Amino acid sequence: MAADEMWKYSIGKGVKIAVIDSGVSPTTSTLKGQVLTQEVPEAVAYKASEDGDGHGTGMAEIIAGTGAGGGVKGLAPGAKIIPIHVQYTKEKYNPKFATTTEAIRAAADSDAKIINMSFGSAIRSVDEADAVRYAASKGKLMFAAIGNSGEKGKGEYPAVYPYVVGVSAIDKSGTVGKFSTKSNYVDFAAPGVHVPGWCDGTFTRYCDTDGTSSATALASASAALVWSAHPDWTANQVLRTLIDTAGRSWAKDKPSTYLGYGIIRPRRVLINKDIDPGPADSDPLAAENGTAPGKDAKANGGSSAAPSSGASTQPTKNAGSASGPTSAAKDTGSGDSTRTWLVIGAAAAVLLIGGAAFAVLRARRNA
Repeated sequence: MAADEMWKYSIGKGVKIAVIDSGVSPTTSTLKGQVLTQEVPEAVAYKASEDGDGHGTGMAEIIAGTGAGGGVKGLAPGAKIIPIHVQYTKEKYNPKFATTTEAIRAAADSDAKIINMSFGSAIRSVDEADAVRYAASKGKLMFAAIGNSGEKGKGEYPAVYPYVVGVSAIDKSGTVGKFSTKSNYVDFAAPGVHVPGWCDGTFTRYCDTDGTSSATALASASAALVWSAHPDWTANQVLRTLIDTAGRSWAKDKPSTYLGYGIIRPRRVLINKDIDPGPADSDPLAAENGTAPGKDAKANGGSSAAPSSGASTQPTKNAGSASGPTSAAKDTGSGDSTRTWLVIGAAAAVLLIGGAAFAVLRARRNA
């Protein structure tokens, strides 16, 4: 991604990213001074700065780590992190943890411009979809992991919801990872193969990880670099320029089920002084989100309200083209660095009972 060159233009300064995950430890060498524990919304403050798993801290480092003490240096080292801890599968159930719905709403009410969600679940929720729409109405840009189930998998929530940008994983050659879920809801691809991440919550050593989690974190960091350089832009404009400059060998209006609109390349936005961000209040994914003129509002989860305006890597030829074959990285493992999260409580009971009543959420793509 030619980070050294990008940092001449932007390091993400002035941009805050809410990391909804397993918590974020502010004590690792590379995150000292980077985690805004004092800005965590009170409603979701429980153990926000504690991470017994290491996953959330790893994602925060990929986004905004300074590299101090030999730790991971993130793609946007000038950005800051607002941590939000949600319940995850390895933790003993505790009702004090925020649900994902509560976490998204709290992040929407914070000063974060970007919401990073490096997790996924097969369960969809009306309440969670409403929270996503609320965050979009507040001008937030949301990124989520598409999943690690490969060819036979399905896109996971929240990546499937309207207004959430779904991210798949590629290796250093620009080839989609074998584990990365093929889905109609992929919007971007970012590096997610052989990325260093904490092995566990003891923070004693890094492991070599594969997964759409780290790809999502890099996509969030990419947006932070652009937004920092263009602080007057809206989420729509940041997203539009990233779509326009994404690395692809197929038509922009035919997004790939593997790589979406292409490999995210913030450098292409940063170096172009004459880039046109387009209208501030126009959704660049209106066709998918159900906000385009003539689209059924049900595609937008039942609401027609649009959100408020609040080194270059090229893909392998035809890798991910909607009509062509897609190469997969060999022996990339299971890609288990995207976790499946528990959504517990009264809302979960409603989800399991009322699943058949949910509307189609986003327009389907050609496989």
